[in-house]
Amino acid sequence: MESLAGIVLAAGAGTRFGRPKALAHTADGTSWLSIAVDLLRGAGCARVLVVLGARAGEVLAPAGVDVVVADDWEAGMSASLRAALVAASGFPPLITAALLTLVDLPELPLAVVRRVAAQPVDGASLRQAVFEGRPGHPVLLGRDHWAAISAKVTGDSGARRYLATQHAAEIECGDLFDGHDVDC
Repeated sequence: MESLAGIVLAAGAGTRFGRPKALAHTADGTSWLSIAVDLLRGAGCARVLVVLGARAGEVLAPAGVDVVVADDWEAGMSASLRAALVAASGFPPLITAALLTLVDLPELPLAVVRRVAAQPVDGASLRQAVFEGRPGHPVLLGRDHWAAISAKVTGDSGARRYLATQHAAEIECGDLFDGHDVDC
């Protein structure tokens, strides 16, 4: 989908995990970052943007992705999200929405990502994967929302409050995955 960009938030220090999750690998050596990028590409994202922060200089981003470093990553997920949306705003106008996921979802199935990204997608789109009613990732943010989200997010909460107040479409994915991330 030429109209869709992918975003991977991977800036955190992973303090409970013991290192930044952008540096994590599966047992077979595949980087979690590569898994997230491949998922977004598999869902049809024309471009993929990776947001780094903690130990960014040590992260090997997959080929062909745009990379932005959130210098204020310690302020929480909101800093990473703002950096991503500011960078994505420089993409050509034909990119009308961003499909956002987190690096710490290495078991997220492609079917979930595709379900959230299903057509039609436009600048007004606002969707969130839910797992038996619990909000999770990925989320789809139409370009019309990027400035408002950037202005309203604070701390480590990301866009959850914005999605709720704007009545984002909840895309039930509990039949495909349980929504868990890797926290430790």
